[in-house]
Amino acid sequence: MQHQLIDTPDFGMLQVTFDQPNETIVSEAGAMVAMDTAIKMETSMRGGLMAAAKRKLMGGESLFQNTYTATAPGQRIFIAPGPEGDLRAMNLAAGENFFLQSGAYVAHVGNEMVLDTKFGGVKGFFGGVGFFMLRITGPGTVYYCSYGALHEIDVPAEGYTIDNDHLVGFTEGLQYNVRKFGGTRGLFFSGEGLVCDFSGQGKIYLQTRNAGALAAFLHPFRPVESKG
Repeated sequence: MQHQLIDTPDFGMLQVTFDQPNETIVSEAGAMVAMDTAIKMETSMRGGLMAAAKRKLMGGESLFQNTYTATAPGQRIFIAPGPEGDLRAMNLAAGENFFLQSGAYVAHVGNEMVLDTKFGGVKGFFGGVGFFMLRITGPGTVYYCSYGALHEIDVPAEGYTIDNDHLVGFTEGLQYNVRKFGGTRGLFFSGEGLVCDFSGQGKIYLQTRNAGALAAFLHPFRPVESKG
């Protein structure tokens, strides 16, 4: 199987070319853009009802996932995320973990790859990433997306601070703490709200835009119905 990430970082799309029959790729529901007609598609709740419901309710992912299986060499499928922005691939060894924010997962290759939710505690909720984040465990390759471009940072020895709304994911080996930016006054008036302080060894992945900032920018332009 071969993959190519095209039209990044603005409108990322995944192109997969199957080398032989019975190769598969699993994606979120609604992510398929186009494919060869002979490719087989099966929709299921991977891991069973409880596991699928947990990913849906706690991790923000779709209840159902689609599995695409090649029937002949050379067949192609195109997959794209919902938001406009970048698309990346992460190769994970057996037992290696990668953590993603809600909505960042797009697809994966690897029958042994496990998608689960990881409890983040109250700090996760106030960090803006929900009570749960999606934990991806290898072996396999996971494809994930961002709103805007993706920026990769190696956490330095002194740690690193990011705006929680720009967090896409991070590797294992990192710890984080959520705090108010600039104290209580900063929380409400700085425009930053809450930030995550990371420490340890690993990488964090940021998105250059966030939906909340876009909504705030567009708010003054929304039509308002006059009364009277």
